[in-house]
Amino acid sequence: MEGISHRMVKVNGIDMHIAEKGRGPVVLFLHGFPELWYTWRHQILALSSLGYHAVAPDLRGYGDTEAPASSSSYSCLHIVGDLIALIDYLGVEQVFLVAHDWGAHIGWYLCLFRPDRVKAYLCLSVPYMPRNPEMKPVEGMKLAFGEDYYMCRFQEPGVIEEEISRAGTAQVLKKILTGRKPGPPRLPKENPFGIYPENPITLPSWLTEADLSFYATKYSQKGFTGGLNFYRALDLNWELTASWTGAPLKVPVKFVVGELDMVYSTPEIKEFVSSGGFKHHVPLLEEIVVMEGVGHFINEEKAEEISNHIYDYISKY
Repeated sequence: MEGISHRMVKVNGIDMHIAEKGRGPVVLFLHGFPELWYTWRHQILALSSLGYHAVAPDLRGYGDTEAPASSSSYSCLHIVGDLIALIDYLGVEQVFLVAHDWGAHIGWYLCLFRPDRVKAYLCLSVPYMPRNPEMKPVEGMKLAFGEDYYMCRFQEPGVIEEEISRAGTAQVLKKILTGRKPGPPRLPKENPFGIYPENPITLPSWLTEADLSFYATKYSQKGFTGGLNFYRALDLNWELTASWTGAPLKVPVKFVVGELDMVYSTPEIKEFVSSGGFKHHVPLLEEIVVMEGVGHFINEEKAEEISNHIYDYISKY
């Protein structure tokens, strides 16, 4: 990938793989599920060419980074601990943060716990969702969206992994990465991923067979359990973050989302973002951009536009 370098670093007791390129202020990119550092390949090249040190780790449990066995090792405190150790390793006081999907969720925790280490945050897809002190998140999602809601279906260890295995790693990844169905995403017990051999999926122009092969090879080697353990720690995160209930985020933020994003199109999320609820909890929210006709994997689908959004925002600081 045109000069992107790779190394393993020791952070918070685990070995983490990072991809990086460039010199200058650090832009830290956090991927989501089911992705890897590779989801940021276009942005790494773009930002490194503009005078920044672009750094994209495989998060704990993903790709070439170590994957502890217990789901209790994937709490927000563990993941943020990994990132603080990485920032220290890079030898900088602050980073520009860019994150998507689960990476965005972790990004909010990083801003909440250690705002002193984040100069500004460009968040993709997942807005900040304040902690509800009255109900654990998995119970709340079951009540709101039913037992088949994808985060609920991910809870039981081994179950969804077996369903992915039956459907085929490459086919599941292709279905998820190309999906444009509005939220909330559900995985029924029968054919949960909606894969039908008689109706093969055509890849969009922004996702090549080589891209899909990269993801499929890594997930075939590593499995999905590490990434799924982020979901399995949702209730643990709720327990661990009681002290931050109601705390405002004190980091400047720009939020960019696709109009067709499965998160943004989930009931109540769009209203929360547009009605002022989001701004109330993130008082330094500077801008919200909704990209018309764009889906969830926005940094790949609209790679150049997202790179421009990142540069336009962080170059102000």
